[in-house]
Order: sequence, then structure tokens, then C-alpha cells
Amino acid sequence: MYYRGSQRPIDPADIASLGHDGFVVSALNEWGAIMNGGAWLTVEHLPVDVLFRDLDVIEGWMRDARDGRFEILMQNGYIVGAPTYLPVGELAICKPLAGQLPRPEYTDALAHAAAERWTGRSSVALMFANGHARLADPVACTGMLSYATLCAAHARLARRREWVLNEKTLVQRAGLSAVQPVAARPGSTAEQLARAVGAVSAALEVAPLTAR
Repeated sequence: MYYRGSQRPIDPADIASLGHDGFVVSALNEWGAIMNGGAWLTVEHLPVDVLFRDLDVIEGWMRDARDGRFEILMQNGYIVGAPTYLPVGELAICKPLAGQLPRPEYTDALAHAAAERWTGRSSVALMFANGHARLADPVACTGMLSYATLCAAHARLARRREWVLNEKTLVQRAGLSAVQPVAARPGSTAEQLARAVGAVSAALEVAPLTAR
């Protein structure tokens, strides 16, 4: 549900007043900058997710994305964070049910910048995964491997100029399913974890950053 904050912000109370059964109706910005609020409702026995989007903010992100600029923001439910071009992708590929919305394209500038930046984040995560492996810390090591894999998946889809709206099935979409068995059983000893880092690095075709 798009609105313009400069004109008339959505009042979540208006959603609540519709009288539908609801698990939650959030305040604006309660869910983060990207997913800036919404509601989980049941309408005539049908579960409906309502997500708030400030079109003033998104159009600014759209102009940035066109020129290859974006930020990666922390967001509930996202492991590696959400890029500010994510809601731009929603405009590009989702079907408007009412009203007129911009339909942006995936530019060469964004494809280049996003692929480079996400690959760099993947490389850094692999470096930290190696550090956790040496300490025989399977939780932190596996977390970094997951982080590296999702970042590499973002990079691959950026090179293909494919919009990413969330992390669901992102690894499969990017053709990185070979990482899944390694992530499922990375081991617990320093030697096992080091092998897991090497296997994931090879599958991603991304080398760990070397700091020294």
C-alpha cells in the first residue's frame, strides 16, 4: 500500500478500523526503513499481508539506484540486510491493483555497482568464517558462510539484472544450491570447519579477503 508521506501518511488506525481479524497492525517505521510497517489480516478467511510503502522515499532510492547508488540496511527477517533498491524492484515487477506507479528499469550502473559491492561483502564474510573456523566455533562460522552465500547470490542476480525482493529461495535462484549440503553439515572441529569454508568459497567462486 503506497502513500506519500509529504501529503498524507497512512494512519495505521485506519487499517485497524476496517474491522478485519488481525494478528498485528504496526506503527509506521516499526518494522524498519525498508519494510516500514504493515498489518497481518484475515479477510473473509484469506490471510492478507498489508505492507506500507512511502513513495516519496522510494522514488529517492529509485533515482539513486538508476545511478548505481544504494545502501544496505538492517531489516527484520533478513540475514544480510535489505538494499534500498529492493522496493524499487517491487515497483518494477509487481502488479498494481489500483493507481499509477513508476516502472523502473535495472540499469547497467546498478548492475555493476551491486555485483561489485555484494561480492566484496561475500569475500569479507569468508575471511571471518576462516577466523571462526580456526577457533572451532561452528555457530559463528556457519553464520558467516550463510552470509557469504547470500551476498554472492545477490551479486550473481545483479549481474543478470534480476531484481531481488527478499532472501527467500535466493540461493537457488542464483544457482548456488551446491552450498546447501555444506551449510547443513559444516562440522564442529577446526579442521572440518576449515574444509567447509574452502568448499563454500569454491562453490561461490569468491576468495576470502586476505587482511594480512
